Amino acid sequence: MKDLRTSVLAAALWGIALLLIHVPALVVVSIPVSLTGAVLLVATRRRRAGLVVLVLLCGAGLATTIAGAQPARDALGEQDGHVIEALVEVTSSASLGSDGRLWFDAQTIDIGPPGHPQRISAPVRAGVEPIDGVDLGAVLRINGQGKRTDAGERAALVIFGTRAEVTERASGIFAVAAATRADFIARASGLPEPGAGLLPGLAVGDTRAVSEEVSAAMLASGLSHLTAVSGANCAIVVAALFWLVSLLGGGRLLRIVLSLLALGAFVVLVTPEPSVIRASVMAALAMLTVLLGRPSAGLAMLSLAACGLLIADPWLAATPGFALSAAATAALLVLSRPLLRGLRRWMPVPLALALSVPLAAQLVCGPIVALFSDTQSVIGVIANLLAAPAAPIATVIGLLACLASPVPALADLLAAAAWLPAAWIQTTATVSAALPGATAAVPAGPVAATVVAVLSAAATLVLVRPRSRRLRLAATAVVVIALAASIARMLLTGPLASMTTPGEWTIAACDIGQGDAVLVRAGSQTALVDTGADPDALGECLAQTATDRIDLLVLTHFDLDHVGAATSLAGRVGTVLHGPVAEPDDQRILDELAAGGATLRGGAVGTHGSLGAAEWRVVWPPPDSAAFPSGNDASIVVDIAGGGVPRMLMLGDLSAAPQRQLLASGRIRGEYTVVKVAHHGSRDQEPALYAQIAAPAALVSVGEDNDYGHPRKETLDILEAAGSRTLRTDQRGLVLLGEKEGRLVVWTERQE
Repeated sequence: MKDLRTSVLAAALWGIALLLIHVPALVVVSIPVSLTGAVLLVATRRRRAGLVVLVLLCGAGLATTIAGAQPARDALGEQDGHVIEALVEVTSSASLGSDGRLWFDAQTIDIGPPGHPQRISAPVRAGVEPIDGVDLGAVLRINGQGKRTDAGERAALVIFGTRAEVTERASGIFAVAAATRADFIARASGLPEPGAGLLPGLAVGDTRAVSEEVSAAMLASGLSHLTAVSGANCAIVVAALFWLVSLLGGGRLLRIVLSLLALGAFVVLVTPEPSVIRASVMAALAMLTVLLGRPSAGLAMLSLAACGLLIADPWLAATPGFALSAAATAALLVLSRPLLRGLRRWMPVPLALALSVPLAAQLVCGPIVALFSDTQSVIGVIANLLAAPAAPIATVIGLLACLASPVPALADLLAAAAWLPAAWIQTTATVSAALPGATAAVPAGPVAATVVAVLSAAATLVLVRPRSRRLRLAATAVVVIALAASIARMLLTGPLASMTTPGEWTIAACDIGQGDAVLVRAGSQTALVDTGADPDALGECLAQTATDRIDLLVLTHFDLDHVGAATSLAGRVGTVLHGPVAEPDDQRILDELAAGGATLRGGAVGTHGSLGAAEWRVVWPPPDSAAFPSGNDASIVVDIAGGGVPRMLMLGDLSAAPQRQLLASGRIRGEYTVVKVAHHGSRDQEPALYAQIAAPAALVSVGEDNDYGHPRKETLDILEAAGSRTLRTDQRGLVLLGEKEGRLVVWTERQE
């Protein structure tokens, strides 16, 4: 009963925190109202009002924290859109973002216009060019631009740094921790892949060496939680010290004190992320109950830890990592045993024990993930079951290898021993994520969370077997329907995918969201023009069109929505025709494709070749153009025809100015059947070019309900005036075109 009361208190406080951080105006009235209500309830001596009094008092404390922090947060918000100079202290680990910046959380010391900063202390999220020394406790001076965050976010401002320097390196225990981590990461990087980059993430939560592909595979397979330091890691540290001191004859007080010291050092080593804070506070409370000789239920400890942390930092309530960490721990405490009893009816006890833990976490965390993630892992439970034996081994031995850095020979030996389970986990992630239907695309938000919650509750009831027969039957019906739908989807996106589409196509506009990916097939050879940003969406299109090999990959330019999924094709590409290279990340993509056996070839006017019996030529950009050196206006524009392929012009992301120059060049000659509209149908188009092309079919590759308003009405009017029928992937899904008896044939996945 006490567990239930503390859980109700934590849930109520969490709700209050979410309300107040999103609507700060309520803080002013909530403090006196809460205190007055608590005093009245105590004065009237109402029975069973104790829980309500606690909620009111804790709510008042939480509101006081927000009120104290709000002036500084508002002052930071005033820097929105301004060029700023900030002196900040790093408060988290750093990770490399997809934009090439090193991102980390920090607390401001000074911030304001360049040369005139003011003393303001508030949390920010900062991104800078990769530099050495960005460690917990380090102080950086950053010049850049500020962007105000949405209400409720933990960081009051995001700083996009243009220049940064470390003014004070981490010192004391923070410096020791940073050096220890750096030594371990360097040691792990000398090990072979798979597993080398993942090992520091498993051991100390440092994911800087994890590639984007591996990170995506870990997320798709439901294994990403293994690289987030959690209660399991804290429990390992505390239990190990407890056991060691006990073995040496130490008393209970000494065991607890040393365990807490070790826990504190571990938190510093891995950096105090929200999930680590929650786990460490909970472990500390557990130690306190042991010291007092009154071990209590884990759920009560978790609830008390959550309440204390929310009062100290109310913005944790809106932090996904904190919510997932608390939910996963609650699931293990409450749900794993009933699931174990249910699973034992169908399988051996050891297998049921191994499955009950990841299954409990998956069932409880699924609805939370659906609130902010567009994908749900379907294969997560199985992947977790396969990875479960390796995870604690990699974590424990990896942590020991990290701590053994002063003895290089021992550290090398331990790192090599930890590499094998890390390699197993990474292989499990990549293989399971590549399975057809491994993830389900769902629009993030409350509706998706509700659907996932219903499915999770139904699965739980089927396994736990409640006494109510009607409830069991209803839950079973929901699970059966969900399983049937999942199996059908896996078949239709996997082995049977190509059976759902006609085979006579020669041009295919893939439905990959806001981006471009167009397939052209001439006989036995296939070209792909751009890849979109999402490897899963591209993979689904390739499966639908029965495309295994890409003979010619055209990367028109290096924007993420055109090349983000390119590296997922490594090993399957013959030749890469690419636009101008401007950034190191552009070259990295090309290098990964070349490492997979692809031949690299720069594209400019005059470049040409064949695809089966079809001929292609590049009509834009001019070679070594000073006016259009890179980016949208230097997109490769390809003219292709013959071999059964309707003549087609693909305009990349050209804006109106280069479109006019292309038209004036005289390279657009003759009749076209298909045009790929430039820049997803943006407003910046040249009507005369489309009038000259006069293609019967105009492909617009665009994401549904995108933020850009693409395609724009002005562009649709231009296409209509040119006599072109617009085929949009956001409305039609996959669009296939071919020729039959001299006529253009169109097949679309969905009707408009």
